[in-house]
Amino acid sequence: MKQEERREQTVRLLLETTEALVQEKGCNGITMKDIMERSGLSKGAIFHYVKSKDEIFVWLLQKRLEETNARFMDEVEQGPKNFDGPMQKITDSIMAYGRPQDVTNKVLMYLLGKENEPIVAEALRIYYERSVSLSRQWIETGQRHGVIPASVDAAQTADLFVVMTLGLRMRSTIPLQSSPFQAEDLTSLMIQILQSKSLT
Repeated sequence: MKQEERREQTVRLLLETTEALVQEKGCNGITMKDIMERSGLSKGAIFHYVKSKDEIFVWLLQKRLEETNARFMDEVEQGPKNFDGPMQKITDSIMAYGRPQDVTNKVLMYLLGKENEPIVAEALRIYYERSVSLSRQWIETGQRHGVIPASVDAAQTADLFVVMTLGLRMRSTIPLQSSPFQAEDLTSLMIQILQSKSLT
């Protein structure tokens, strides 16, 4: 097996194992020993790629983001040139973010509680900037295909969408009985903004 294939296989196993453990125990309840025992990977194999569970948590956040981007781009390249298809891929992701049991929301809240640690703070900054960058790319892709008005400010709107989505994700971790504004309401609002002439 080539080194790159081995790396991909190890990282995939680490992510799958950690995701399952977060569902069972929560972020605080997991140790690197748990990850080693559940994955069957040796300490050396794990520490060759990461130094802490926090690094694996960051990978989990990035993985979800990149999966959404891949689904969006596949729809753009293979589907009809319309607004609805690619937007549905983003909607699917936002709907998942609205669920209390979503693992990446638990991970995000855990990491936000450790923002004073330089490595975590840097990882959160990179994650936020990547989120905004992809959101902007998606909007600009829609503008190039003529399904989003050119007058929509892609940079400002992308940042707004990430801020709103983060708010939804944080709220999903609060044990509320109900809320009048749900994930589907957020996606409807986003669609209204994207189909309007401008944000202001």
